[in-house]
Amino acid sequence: MNFKEYEDIARTTWNPPQRDPLLDISYLALGIMNEAGEVGGKIKKVVRGDYSLEEIQSALHAELGDVLWYLTILAHVCNSSLEEIARENNIKLTSRKLRNVIQGEGDTR
Repeated sequence: MNFKEYEDIARTTWNPPQRDPLLDISYLALGIMNEAGEVGGKIKKVVRGDYSLEEIQSALHAELGDVLWYLTILAHVCNSSLEEIARENNIKLTSRKLRNVIQGEGDTR
């Protein structure tokens, strides 16, 4: 499955709780943060020694899938696509690598 195929399916499952774009964007951003926190919680349990990565693999995939869904719909609501975001991100990261500023912080590296 490619990004476009995933996006087409994901969009069919989006039932906006609001009809205000700003509220939809807020809802989706909060959803990403919530699901990312759940990913972190699973990994924390591996770090703590409660489980091995293999033992939580299925649950981790499910949470990462939720992050992907929220990201996909947020991109759509913002008139973008995962393919466009991925392409622009690769250009940015390649540029940073070529300029030897891949590490560090700051948006303008």
